[in-house]
Parts: sequence; C-alpha cells; structure tokens
Amino acid sequence: MYILLYLFWIILVGRVTAEILILGLILTAGIGLLLKALFGYTPAKDLRFVKKAPLFFVYIFVLILEILKACIATMKYIFGARKNIEPVLVSFKPGLKTEFGKFVLANSITLTPGTITIDITGDVFTVHCLSAGLLDTSENSVFLKWIRRLEA
Repeated sequence: MYILLYLFWIILVGRVTAEILILGLILTAGIGLLLKALFGYTPAKDLRFVKKAPLFFVYIFVLILEILKACIATMKYIFGARKNIEPVLVSFKPGLKTEFGKFVLANSITLTPGTITIDITGDVFTVHCLSAGLLDTSENSVFLKWIRRLEA
C-alpha cells in the first residue's frame, strides 16, 4: 500500500523532482504511521488481502450464480401456479468468526431475490423469505462454504 500511495502522490503532482520525491516519501510515511495508529494497519494485512483476492473473485462469481438461481425460483413463485406465497421469518446461526464474514453473508442474502436480512444480533441472523425453501440455512450452504474460506 505504501508503494501505491507513493505512486499516487507522484501521479497527482505530475512532475518528478528531488523535492517532490522526498516530500512524497515523508507524506507516505506519515500516512502509514497515522493508519497504524488509528486503524491498526500493518503491511501483513495487505499481504493477507492480496492472497485472498482470487477467492473474492470466485465468491463474486458464485454470488452471481446464486442470484440467478434465486431469480428463477422467485419468478416461479410469482408467475407460477403457486398463488399462496407464505412469507416467513427464519432465524439461524451461521457460525461465522468475523464481523466481515457476517457482513458479507448478510449482504449476499439481501442481494438474492426473495430474501432480506432483517437483523443480526450476535451470531443470530433473522431473514425474511417469500418461502422457507428460498433460504438454505444448513452448514453446507454455498455462501457459508465460501465465506468460511475467506475468513480462514
């Protein structure tokens, strides 16, 4: 990240002189110290993110596929012969370790049609579904498998 900040500085300034390069180093170091003091940033966190980046891209692909499947299932409920849609609130514990994992799961559930994450209290998720069959709360859920891999 320090290299990216330094390169961003050089691009913003638009010319390269010794004074600009030295000032850029000083500013980059200052921003790095500020990030460490305020947010606990370390270069190791950047390295962890870079290592997990391919998994994020795969997760996005999996998310898009799940959204498409949910679209089809929701259309069957809306346009199909099933006129008695029975909305239901489902509570479950996904067993995720990090707040980031909970954040990703809640947004993934909300992005898929037919389901909305209503509340997260501790480890308990409350989700509104058009039908109980639209939400997979099992331990082998596609979302949970990938999010656990991202958390590891």
